[in-house]
Amino acid sequence: MLKEKAIENFKSGYSCSESVVKAAVDEGLVPLELLSCATSFSGGMGSGCLCGAIAGAQIVIGYIHGKGKTEYARALAKEFIEKFKENHKATCCKVLTHGFDFHSKERKAHCVNMVSASAEILTNLLDKAKETAKESV
Repeated sequence: MLKEKAIENFKSGYSCSESVVKAAVDEGLVPLELLSCATSFSGGMGSGCLCGAIAGAQIVIGYIHGKGKTEYARALAKEFIEKFKENHKATCCKVLTHGFDFHSKERKAHCVNMVSASAEILTNLLDKAKETAKESV
């Protein structure tokens, strides 16, 4: 459901990073206040570096598993990047969107794939973390 909500958010005008975080908000995983944090990660943090959809997922991972919580955030963050690279080979917005005009409809259509992949990987990792936590109890 996170994936579908993230795609819907992106198509409704949220940025790539906001779309992933908003989907997590909608699913009750993180508070609404976290959404505004995602804005500055859009478009590769405005410079074309790290894909905003990846950054949005990392924000959610950090919120749920970061300092003082499960301390599992860094391991999940690393695994997220590895999973993303398996299909997309890169995490840099400039590389992922090479050949597209920044404000074009074609680029936006292409970026739906990054939002979708990020939300799907995030869902899988969070589900895996829940299962690991259950097994350790």
